[in-house]
Amino acid sequence: MGRRIVITSWGSFGDVNPYLGLALGLRARGHAPLLVMPEWYGAYVRREGIDFHPLRPDVDPTRGDVVRRIMDPRRGTEVIMRDILFPALRESYEDLRDAVRGADLLVTHPVTFAGPILAERLGLPWISTVLAPMSFFSAHDLPVFPPAPRSVHLRRLGTGVSAAMVRMAKSVTRSWSRPVGALRAELGLPPGRDPIFEGQFSPHLVLALFSRVLADPQPDWPPNTRITGQIFYDRPLHEEHRDPRLERFLDAGPPPVVFTLGSAAVMAAGSFYQESVRAVRRLGIRAVLLTGADPASRPPDPLPEGVIAVEFAPHSQVFPRAAAIVHQGGIGTTGQALRAGRPELVVPHAHDQPDNAFRVTSLGVARTLFPRRYAARRVARELEVLLGDPAYARRAEEVGRTVRSEDGVGAACDAIEEVLGR
Repeated sequence: MGRRIVITSWGSFGDVNPYLGLALGLRARGHAPLLVMPEWYGAYVRREGIDFHPLRPDVDPTRGDVVRRIMDPRRGTEVIMRDILFPALRESYEDLRDAVRGADLLVTHPVTFAGPILAERLGLPWISTVLAPMSFFSAHDLPVFPPAPRSVHLRRLGTGVSAAMVRMAKSVTRSWSRPVGALRAELGLPPGRDPIFEGQFSPHLVLALFSRVLADPQPDWPPNTRITGQIFYDRPLHEEHRDPRLERFLDAGPPPVVFTLGSAAVMAAGSFYQESVRAVRRLGIRAVLLTGADPASRPPDPLPEGVIAVEFAPHSQVFPRAAAIVHQGGIGTTGQALRAGRPELVVPHAHDQPDNAFRVTSLGVARTLFPRRYAARRVARELEVLLGDPAYARRAEEVGRTVRSEDGVGAACDAIEEVLGR
């Protein structure tokens, strides 16, 4: 008999698509999933026939002024948590409380902070998830902190120094989550663990929804963690977003370099597309620019011969046909690039992006260039290395075979059904 499974998430499409893919997998097994997300994604979810319930705060992911603040490398995470999520914690709790009536299980995203509180308050079985290795904040696998990306090199000094770095991160963020303590006290619950760090993890099961090529389990991960592999879903928001020119362009010549900033960083593109076009001119190569709908992201017109700009194309369709992929390092885009088996130039902005960039660069499939250094001459030089050294292509294809062999949605559904006792 199918179970009622409530899945909650918050963020950009990179935070929505894996859970929509999971819901589709659970429905195929006879379960009744309900997705609880900002109302902006309601139509996106409902068109797949998946039940939907709105979750506050409802932030429009296409609002450039908000996204630019969120994508700031120094303060972006603070803006999301201290200025947007924690002030709305009570509203989030009320929305999720209404959604879980009659539910058999709750599945949470790392920043749906009301979820662990509600599960504890109701005694509801609960599974937590992470989308990227950074969420574990492991002293044995020190992540890259966006405000100070060079601090990752401190991992060479051993776990003692790395543990001190994690403690410092906890100290800096402790005041952000005070609304959690206040709500827990009001509900008669004990203070609990730090909600940004260990408090996000379920005692029942933690699903790591990323490929094992990105990280191995560490001694300080929750012991009930299971790495499933990434869950892929990237159907267009609107079918009219499919540009028929793209298929003709891909068929008309050698594989192009694909430039994209995903669904969030594209709203804070700056001069990314202008510098990309200049780099392409230097190299005399074909290119696809995925620019999003923000007019501020539009590249200069007219474009050089052999270059096409389209607002959107499913990464799963265009990445395998690329010579190389230039992207922002979001975990959804990174996973698609790894699965495609193509060399990457990562231009990380904020949040988990610098850490993801470090990991794929360490794998030997990518190089990293931070946005402040993203100028045509440097971009051209990096692409010359990626395209000219066959070791990158060989390693990328090797890693791609591993990622393609994983069944993220199947493994996640298996683990959920084990908790449910099926």
